[in-house]
Amino acid sequence: METESIIIRDAVETDVMSIHLLLAGYAREQLLLARPPEDILYHLANFVVAEKDGKLIACGALRDFGSSLFEVRSLAVDSCHAGKGLGSQIVGYLIERAKRKRPCRVFALTYHPALFMRLGFHRVTKELFPPKIWCDCSKCPKKDNCDEEAVLLELE
Repeated sequence: METESIIIRDAVETDVMSIHLLLAGYAREQLLLARPPEDILYHLANFVVAEKDGKLIACGALRDFGSSLFEVRSLAVDSCHAGKGLGSQIVGYLIERAKRKRPCRVFALTYHPALFMRLGFHRVTKELFPPKIWCDCSKCPKKDNCDEEAVLLELE
């Protein structure tokens, strides 16, 4: 996918450090969980990136929890490119990936539910996703006071 010299593509090994650095800024602000380079490399097939002029400017990942349940995670856009629809484009790309496994459900825990709702998601309770709660949320510094909202898209 290409828009004004921005290319959205599957991540490759040479993207690992750029993804790590982009996510690290958001992790410092406690807006998402930190992802060490080794973890990104191990889960590289889950990631997509946006690049402009050869520079990585956004990323996101689609985690498969099995049982036709997927999570959009590690969604980050370089601050210089925020507000230009890149987050929506990354999520759209990930939804297309999930559609290959229809029927399925795609969810996210987010501080920006409006972005997801524009793409057809709706708000739900976090308790619908116990694998997510126990796997990642147990490591989160906000685990006892989570202020993210859960959104869900059901693909038939």
